[in-house]
Amino acid sequence: MAPQSPSPTFQPIGHVQNGLPLGTRRDVLLESESRIVLDPSLAEGLRDLEREPRILVVFLFHRSRDYELLQHPRGDETRPRRGVFALRSPRRPNPIGVTEVELLEIRGSELRVRGLDAIDGTPVLDLKPA
Repeated sequence: MAPQSPSPTFQPIGHVQNGLPLGTRRDVLLESESRIVLDPSLAEGLRDLEREPRILVVFLFHRSRDYELLQHPRGDETRPRRGVFALRSPRRPNPIGVTEVELLEIRGSELRVRGLDAIDGTPVLDLKPA
């Protein structure tokens, strides 16, 4: 077995503002607009991102505390269990989420997006062109 490397650590680059609490249905999250508020010292890194109509937002499921390898989709016990890697569940071994969103506007160090399935206060780890 290969030696283990140290666990990675990540520093959030910003957070989500949308007023949507834990438990908000995914369809409501996806229809809503959100603001991604970046650390102002990173604003220069947004240069030319407005050329991209869609971006990937990498974020931390900061309210997730445990996981199961087999889960009912969306917690619906009438549906058969599926493997965690076949689901978009926040209850994962590494609680990292990725969503492709529509980029609506960039203003300084803030982005306005639509389609982000993350709740208010969610730490944002990275942004990438889709």
